[in-house]
Amino acid sequence: MKHPYPIMVNLTGRQCLVVGGGPIAERKVLSLLEAGAHVTVVSMEFTAGLSEIAKNPEVVLHRQTFHPSMMTGDHLMPYTLIVAATNDTEVNAQVHGLATKQGKLVNVVDQPELSSYIQPSVVRRGKLVIAVSTGGASPSAARKIARELDYNYGEEYAAYLDFLSEVRHLVQSKVADKQARQRMFKEMLEWDVLAKIRAGTFESWKDKLYIAIEKEPWPTEEAGQANTDRPSWSAINDFGQQV
Repeated sequence: MKHPYPIMVNLTGRQCLVVGGGPIAERKVLSLLEAGAHVTVVSMEFTAGLSEIAKNPEVVLHRQTFHPSMMTGDHLMPYTLIVAATNDTEVNAQVHGLATKQGKLVNVVDQPELSSYIQPSVVRRGKLVIAVSTGGASPSAARKIARELDYNYGEEYAAYLDFLSEVRHLVQSKVADKQARQRMFKEMLEWDVLAKIRAGTFESWKDKLYIAIEKEPWPTEEAGQANTDRPSWSAINDFGQQV
């Protein structure tokens, strides 16, 4: 496989197909559900976990042997992603061939050479998603690196990214000058907000910051060129020094 093209796919409300009902298929289904997908699973047998997951209305289990007719014509049209996760290499190859013939993205577990996409090892912290892939060279190495990232990027990063998103939208609504906004966003990254989150003092500090942003008399673009010479968010920047 050449260097894979990294993308973040929006699967919210999209149909995905998983062929197989074992532990690996279960993990694939869970990850697809996390992304908001509707998942159809085809297998003669299912893990207890998959049977439990099937209580979710976004999951449909078809207890039947895979047949190529399931992936021809209109049967294949709804699916955005397809996963071949059986323990039968011949069936997995069939799924790959049928999906590829119709231009569908397919992942064959443990066979990157038959996959048009590889599911990386992932660390999630709210809006923060860190994906690790070795291009199929060593899934174990990818998982090891992901564990190291999981240790280094704690749960506080979820709150931190939510804060950056909220304050960005607030500043965009209050500050008309684009250059001033960009300078503010850059300086904000230097604030050690994570320390406040870990210390448990973040929420009260954040509330005061938002009030200060709301009350600050921000100049408009029509105010003239003086905007570019204005000190970096004056009183607001003091909050960054308090972190």
